[in-house]
Amino acid sequence: MRVAVLFSGGKDSAYALHCALTNGFDVGELLVLKPSNPASWLFHVPGEEAHRSFEELTGIPVKVVETGSEELKTLREEFRRLKEEGYYGVYTGALLSDYQRINYNQAAYSEGLVLFSPLWRKNQEEYMRHLAASGFTFTLLTVSAEGLSPDLLGAEIGAAEVERIISLSRRFGFNPSFEGGEAETLILSAPLFRKRLQVEGEVEELGPASYRLQIREVRVL
Repeated sequence: MRVAVLFSGGKDSAYALHCALTNGFDVGELLVLKPSNPASWLFHVPGEEAHRSFEELTGIPVKVVETGSEELKTLREEFRRLKEEGYYGVYTGALLSDYQRINYNQAAYSEGLVLFSPLWRKNQEEYMRHLAASGFTFTLLTVSAEGLSPDLLGAEIGAAEVERIISLSRRFGFNPSFEGGEAETLILSAPLFRKRLQVEGEVEELGPASYRLQIREVRVL
């Protein structure tokens, strides 16, 4: 059966893609819904400079759709298109956001698609350790929480860095998988990727405890 993955390029949607493939589904599309509002609660798509690279990394077509101000309408329209094209369902990387989960579910149900959210309500620390142990690496593109150092921006996050993040989250009280918006991630490598990403850029200070990586170059290796 054919499914699409609601894809942002972050660690969670990359893991959702991994689950779809390992569960034997035919993944026909990575659907990137790009909001006009950078503070959108429904979609998180940092690192847009890398979006087109994911087709080369995964071998799966990437479709980028700008939502404008009508995010829910665009979501339903794209789910309707997928159903008309013969898709069975959609995988998402939703972790803790009830707002995302409810709206994704309603849109899928209304258009006759099955929604899969394999990360829903997983233990955050266990999930982060599982990512690293399974061969996923990612980087941080933004940090917005006390205790998260800007030296993590652009750095490759593996097992050692995950343990550091978990330790800091316990000390400073932020979510270790960043579900409170404490950071935005970009996947660099995954077990089933054909290639890997490398990003370079400059760190920009936005305010107290708030930084972002201004991406200068994205390379597929």
